[in-house]
Amino acid sequence: MEILHSDDHIVVVNKPGGLLSVPGVGPHKQDCAMNRVRALFPESIDIPVVHRLDQATSGLLVFGISALAQRELSIQFAKRAVDKRYIAVLKGDVRGDSGEITLPTRLDIYNRPYQIYDPIHGKIGITEWGVLERKRGLTRVEFIPITGRTHQLRFHAAHKFGLGCPIVGDFLYGDAEDGAMLHLHAAYLQFRHPVTEEEMAFCSVPEF
Repeated sequence: MEILHSDDHIVVVNKPGGLLSVPGVGPHKQDCAMNRVRALFPESIDIPVVHRLDQATSGLLVFGISALAQRELSIQFAKRAVDKRYIAVLKGDVRGDSGEITLPTRLDIYNRPYQIYDPIHGKIGITEWGVLERKRGLTRVEFIPITGRTHQLRFHAAHKFGLGCPIVGDFLYGDAEDGAMLHLHAAYLQFRHPVTEEEMAFCSVPEF
């Protein structure tokens, strides 16, 4: 796990796909980005988590290793004051060049962690998107999530009311095999430093 920045208050990492952001249930699910940060920075608070990425998603994560930083960064994320941008490769030729997806989703309680479309009980997820490249039946897009629903980008890519083209390597919402590399990467993260108030921006180039 690559460390891109560290100081007395924050740590920014580049999480590889397949690594949990936070611990799961059971001893076999304790290796995660959060516990690696705590091991590398023993001065860290117990729960430095500010936001998460799906296990299969790679890219940028920021942790608040002081209590002040964790609290202030969490407020920025809650107020949607953080600029997050993702790169994805979709299986298919997306219609149009840009737009906004707004879909209500909720957990399928009979098939966790799968999310389903539910206009009655679902919570609204909003994603802005734009095409970057089309090549051999694939479409590279930039996603800007306005909200942070579970599996939001994966669902918005695959669902017929979204883009109708699943992300390459998605075994939940596409037809990939479990363990395939998900072509979804958190490529840009901009926020205000919780102590110095300096504007900070980080970029990460996906492997795909």
